[in-house]
Amino acid sequence: MRTQRDVEALLDELNHCIADDLEDQDLDFKQWDTSSRDKAVQKVVQMAVCMTNGGGGTVVFGVADKAKGRESAVLGVSPEIDVNLLKRAVYDQTDPHIMPVFEELHVPEGTGRVLIMQVHPGMPPHTDTKGGGTVRVGKDCQPLTGTMRRKIGVETGETDYTAEAIGRVDESLLSPVAMEALRTLAQRERAPEELLRRPDIELLDTLGLIRNGQMTRAAILLAGTEAALREHVPGHLWTFLQMQSDTVYGVREDRVSAIPLSVQRIEDLLVPFNPITTVEQGMFHFEYRTWPEIAVREALMNAFCHLDLRIAGPVMVKLYPQRLEISNNGGFIAGIRENNILHHQPAARNPLLVDALVKLRLVNRTNLGVSRMYSAMLMEGKEPPVIREIGDSIAVIFHQRQINAVFRQFVAEESQSGRSLGVDQLLLLQYLLQHAEMDTATAAGLCQRSEAETRELLARMEQQGYVEHGGSGRGAYWSLYPALYTRLVADGNTDKRRRIDWEAAKTRVLSVLKDRAQRGEEGLQNAEIRHMTRYTRNQVGQLMQELTSETGQVEQKGRGAGSRYYWIPPAS
Repeated sequence: MRTQRDVEALLDELNHCIADDLEDQDLDFKQWDTSSRDKAVQKVVQMAVCMTNGGGGTVVFGVADKAKGRESAVLGVSPEIDVNLLKRAVYDQTDPHIMPVFEELHVPEGTGRVLIMQVHPGMPPHTDTKGGGTVRVGKDCQPLTGTMRRKIGVETGETDYTAEAIGRVDESLLSPVAMEALRTLAQRERAPEELLRRPDIELLDTLGLIRNGQMTRAAILLAGTEAALREHVPGHLWTFLQMQSDTVYGVREDRVSAIPLSVQRIEDLLVPFNPITTVEQGMFHFEYRTWPEIAVREALMNAFCHLDLRIAGPVMVKLYPQRLEISNNGGFIAGIRENNILHHQPAARNPLLVDALVKLRLVNRTNLGVSRMYSAMLMEGKEPPVIREIGDSIAVIFHQRQINAVFRQFVAEESQSGRSLGVDQLLLLQYLLQHAEMDTATAAGLCQRSEAETRELLARMEQQGYVEHGGSGRGAYWSLYPALYTRLVADGNTDKRRRIDWEAAKTRVLSVLKDRAQRGEEGLQNAEIRHMTRYTRNQVGQLMQELTSETGQVEQKGRGAGSRYYWIPPAS
């Protein structure tokens, strides 16, 4: 939820954008209905239901979400509206009852007062007293349809398919090979030895997979035989395809096996197609696979953990000549989206299964799996994985790229010096290796963070000597620190990539214009000035307007792309 200070900062942003652009999963702006108090109160009730079902959030009343500029957008709420009345209306008209917190924020515009409603997350579904309701999904309030109610049941763990009992404990349903594979994977991740030494049934019981003497589907998923899986978890299977083109495949394998055996077998199938590159660094030789093993392992564990077992269809692993795709049925839940998955609070589709794997350290409850995938690729100078929601399925795509040995060594040296690079820093550095500069909005999109958080991150990176900034305000931009670019890319283009300082750019352009005038040559076109300064077309236009105003001796002749700027010598 957003604090009053957060809301004040957001209202200032209205001078540059509309309120709708600022809205998010946990934030909405609403104009107060001055024509009908009943309708206005009803809107408050509806937004309380929507927000609590969507995980809680903040609603700011008294702001038009399509108007630009504070003066036009901030209309306010009448001082006659009593917040206690609103609180009572929400409580009385919701089921189960919702108790929001209202705060007043005094502003110079409109009525001088906006209302902030803070809605805590509830145990959905909540509705109004007539049975109607919505749920916050992204920036929208969507109806609580049957499908949506089922999705909420998944998100809250009320319909955990893996927690359902299948019958009394029967050791014949367990595969000794699967149990051994489970222990081997867990040992590799340094799970507690005391836990792993326990007998099979005791181990599953300790993991919470046996309840009241009943074996759960999660136990079968982790250690069941093929026959047990086919009988009790028919939605669990996987397919591996080594694709020679988009329609033709070579190697294919379809199998029903416990999760540890599935992960091991798929990794084995990938080995012949995941070549090793050897990098020599001094006396040592380091080996790196095209697709880092840790990234592949995390993607596979995520696919099996978050598979919607009620939907028929396998975990699909497709290996193309230039990419690897790992997909599973079951779309995003709990407000997770493609553009916020890096830092979103984790949510489990199959809580009991995930909880057991957390205890074995095979998955992480704090959403580190996605970060590990990103980090493993980025630190080798490769593109991060692409995570896409396609209908009701999720696909993780790794593109084939060669390792950047220089960048990998840089990351290792920084780590040895106590400056470990996080995913955000790696994303920004990789972008700047490919682009001369970026603005704060672009950086925020890459990191999936707010612009305020991103500015702080970039400021720290500047202090560390990774980046430098130019411009100011909304015209600020960031580029790699020249010494770092020279260290990472020996192409001699360090100076060519840098944008010239504004005043220095004026001096240089003026000098060239004077020189051309003295030699009787044509003046400069916008494109030529862009090449000299590395400014955009609009920035060059502003630069030349200032030069014209300041000197009175720069003149633009012609129109469109063919126009030129000339130096006009003073009259003698």
